[in-house]
Amino acid sequence: MKCALIIPAWAPEEIFPTRTAASQINYWQPLGTLSVASSLMKAGHDVKFLSGAFLSHAEILNALAAGRPDFVGIYSTAFGWNKALRTAADAKSLLPGVFIAVGGPYPMAIQEKCLEDSPWIDAVVTGEGEITVVELLERLTRRRGLAGVEGVAFRAERRIIKNPPRPFITDLDSLPFPARELLGDEGRYIPPPATYRRKPVAVIMTSRGCNRRCIYCFQMDKERTSGIRYRSIGNVIAELELCLRQGYREIKFIDDTLAADYDRAMRLAREIRAGKLDFTWFASACVNQVDKPLLTAFKDAGCWAILMGAESGVQKNLNTIRKGITLDQIRKAVREAQDAGLKVFTPFLLGIPGETYEEGLETIEFACELNPDVANFHALTPFPGTELYDNIDQYGALSPDLTDFTYQGAAFIPYSMKREDITGLRQIAFKRFYSRPRFLIRRVLGIRSLQDIRAAFNGFRSLFRLWVNQDVFRKDGDFRRV
Repeated sequence: MKCALIIPAWAPEEIFPTRTAASQINYWQPLGTLSVASSLMKAGHDVKFLSGAFLSHAEILNALAAGRPDFVGIYSTAFGWNKALRTAADAKSLLPGVFIAVGGPYPMAIQEKCLEDSPWIDAVVTGEGEITVVELLERLTRRRGLAGVEGVAFRAERRIIKNPPRPFITDLDSLPFPARELLGDEGRYIPPPATYRRKPVAVIMTSRGCNRRCIYCFQMDKERTSGIRYRSIGNVIAELELCLRQGYREIKFIDDTLAADYDRAMRLAREIRAGKLDFTWFASACVNQVDKPLLTAFKDAGCWAILMGAESGVQKNLNTIRKGITLDQIRKAVREAQDAGLKVFTPFLLGIPGETYEEGLETIEFACELNPDVANFHALTPFPGTELYDNIDQYGALSPDLTDFTYQGAAFIPYSMKREDITGLRQIAFKRFYSRPRFLIRRVLGIRSLQDIRAAFNGFRSLFRLWVNQDVFRKDGDFRRV
């Protein structure tokens, strides 16, 4: 069967403030979509991938008209849902007989409600898609109905039917590697400036799931009954070797936390080093799951940077979001990572339930005290399917505009703040952190390449605009409860 997997068209300026987009813009490899694509290809289907990061809506429709697929799968986040609806409607108008399914974080969260939103959508994939979509297409090929296909909600005549969920995939080694060959020019897919050393960059997940219970994090396994499902070290090394043969020179591990299993993380680092694999890499880890020996092993194996979620400089607020860490653990992990020779990235959240404006200022001061190499200051976002979203009345007010759901748009306002408090704190945070002489001197002394010069230039230009314009992050709008 001829298949087209689509990420609807979008523009960076729709997510990032225009004045700072140059220092924030990024294009991630769509790992989930590529993994579904590889499973379909393994099953014998002809698959095309159309990325709206680089194609306009009209260009996507032209590609559909030329290829005339029998099946269209559309990926969507909350931010992109209206774009997904438009893509589905226009694809169905262009190809009336095409079967259209949607998947991704937003459809997984609202499930059969997607079908209520759009008469052009035929099915929703409500969980992991690799096995589900292959079975769905097998039914379509045989002209059989979708009753009983686990992990699917679908439209049957005028009824909406939701099948039982599909169990999580436990043997991740059984899945084929993501079909990165469908990307075209892989050099276009790069993380934000200053977050990579070499190009092209591939993203890899060595595990799925999380056993932590942060109230703002979307997990398909809401009750965390399945815990973390790991790939074998050998399987991960095989994918790394494939990426190197494909020309990739840096890897970004995007597990929720690479060090959840300490011994496994140590084995992975040692295997990379023992294999003398020539790539640089970037990882994420929780501050209470790392120590100096592990961080040193990462560095020795080619890791150059690590992201560790700090989130807040106020212990009360860390407890509210159920982060499960302490301020002293954050301090220790950042210090030990830098002592090991790693660059440290620490994201922070503003607008935590119960947080006051003054506590937001404390978080900014804590970030400056930590002195990581890079700090980011996000607006806490209650994505659909998270505990924060499901219990919004308990915590605050919610924007009805899904385009606010980007960590940039202040989609959530706790009862203890106003929207302008959050947008104002974000602007103060970036100005305060990145204007420090200590940071500026380190930034200039750290320049080693043309890429570093470009990243520094874009960063300084964004900083200048933050000082000149007082409302960079401001966006007016009404809020409601759900």
